[in-house]
Amino acid sequence: MTARLSRKFYETFGEDVTNELVDWFNNVDATYRSDLRDLNESNFVRFDARLEQRVAELRRDLTMEIARAQNATVKWMFTFWLPTAVGIIGTGIAVVALLIRR
Repeated sequence: MTARLSRKFYETFGEDVTNELVDWFNNVDATYRSDLRDLNESNFVRFDARLEQRVAELRRDLTMEIARAQNATVKWMFTFWLPTAVGIIGTGIAVVALLIRR
């Protein structure tokens, strides 16, 4: 969007001065827009780098927690199933021993 001034401004200061002022405003505006765009891009690059770092940390922490949960699950699985398996095997041995005695 380019700057424009009123007709009265043109009549008071003349075409040349007013056009020069309008060009200067437009150049300043373009410079500020360019600077703002560059600043936004650099901020986005920093934000993206930090986001990638945090996602990597979260992924690492989540992987460690899943591994801990799996280890705990396996430990509890053996804790609960081992006595059951021993009882079943003992019952099987007792049944076989009774059958052999007959």
